[in-house]
Amino acid sequence: MLNNKSILVTGGTGSFGKKFILTIFKKFTPKKVIVFSRDELKQYQMQQMDPFKIHEDKIRYFIGDVRDARRLEMAFENVDCVIHAAALKQVPAAEYNPFEAIKTNIHGAQNVIEAALKNNVKLVVALSTDKAAAPINLYGATKLVSDKLFISANNYRGFRDVKFSVVRYGNVMGSRGSVIPLFLSRKTTGFIPITDDRMTRFNITLQQGVDFVLDVLLRMYGGEIFVPKIPSYKILDLADAIAPECKIKVIGIRPGEKIHEEMITESDSINTIEFDKYFVILPTAGLCDKDVYIGKCGTPYGKFCEYGFKYSSDTNRHFLSKDDLKTLLKENRIDLD
Repeated sequence: MLNNKSILVTGGTGSFGKKFILTIFKKFTPKKVIVFSRDELKQYQMQQMDPFKIHEDKIRYFIGDVRDARRLEMAFENVDCVIHAAALKQVPAAEYNPFEAIKTNIHGAQNVIEAALKNNVKLVVALSTDKAAAPINLYGATKLVSDKLFISANNYRGFRDVKFSVVRYGNVMGSRGSVIPLFLSRKTTGFIPITDDRMTRFNITLQQGVDFVLDVLLRMYGGEIFVPKIPSYKILDLADAIAPECKIKVIGIRPGEKIHEEMITESDSINTIEFDKYFVILPTAGLCDKDVYIGKCGTPYGKFCEYGFKYSSDTNRHFLSKDDLKTLLKENRIDLD
């Protein structure tokens, strides 16, 4: 799939980008991997890491911002596959800096699409978030618009051999700015701050997220939103797994925060197909025949979801226990001590 191909990752110095690039080199022999990001310090630090030094003859580091359309056009030249991971992702920061979130998450998405079309990039996968489903905060709203842009980009391709699809998943375990690092930082204070004790969240490990994107590159038809089947956890169970000795302090829900997250809404269900390990939300514009898709794009064959179905963190069939969470934290080298 990616052997002898040129791959570009926007936001390539982030947690996902680094793990994705290392996984590519483990599983494939790419012609070239381009790290596209705006932070020269992070690129320098990445270049000094031994796992990336090993492959320095095949890795290129491009300084650039997805807001800069011309820079993207130059960077995408002779690129076969683009993974769009760059975004402003912090909910409070997006609420406080809405213009900046729109410039990066929406205008940046359009720039990526147009650069891919101009350069005849073959495969483009954009990373999304559960917050894009029925969004109540600006971050989620900008990612919903981004998702719509990437889906509709397939209408603009004409006779070009290019496919655009979206991957939507939940909280990445231990990612920067997420709840796990927060709880770990508060262990020594004797209490853990909880916004709402009813809260639940989806959970996916970084490696699972990377592997799912690689699987999508094999299966994508163009225009789908791929949603993996992943477990949920209760926020109280996570707090107990990380700091059982600490007291819980309920501090109230933050602006733009949900008690439970969704990845597929009831309105999406009419266009959703369930496969063994994932769901696919097909575009409403009819870019592909649903019956054909069920037979060709999944193994085993998929089935239509009933209208009214929704995939929500509180009604998920699979919940992680406190012991499960402890095991996952240990396996992912998240130190609880």
